[in-house]
Amino acid sequence: MRGLAVAAAAISLVGLSACSSVPLIGGSPKVQASGDNAAAIGVNGYLWRASLDTLSFMPLASADPYGGVIVTEWYINPEKPDERFKCTVYILDARLRADGLNVAVFKQNRDASGAWIDAPHSGQTETDIENSILTRARQLRLSNIKG
Repeated sequence: MRGLAVAAAAISLVGLSACSSVPLIGGSPKVQASGDNAAAIGVNGYLWRASLDTLSFMPLASADPYGGVIVTEWYINPEKPDERFKCTVYILDARLRADGLNVAVFKQNRDASGAWIDAPHSGQTETDIENSILTRARQLRLSNIKG
């Protein structure tokens, strides 16, 4: 039974590692060089790559390039060991548009007993991450057009 669990975990890791690389054709995360609608994955390739780049400091829990969902594990900043964050990114469109992206941020604080308790966070955090992803996506697109 343990061997089956190890095999399932290994297969999951291989599948997850395959999600971290977007096929590049002509230096672009798209199958065709023109048009934002022809994605090799189920969502806009620039938003997908930019989301992975922006959240690269957080451990990745899962990534579904066809559904457009990226989920991170909990991240603890070494400078603030009593709080942790987790993000979920939803890419909602095959076009590179600001409204084609939604970020959800979750925060927890450690109480005196060492248990993690859900805590409110600034709503600006989600907006800042979305803006960072959009800026990176624009950079990727411009570098593809120029190069």
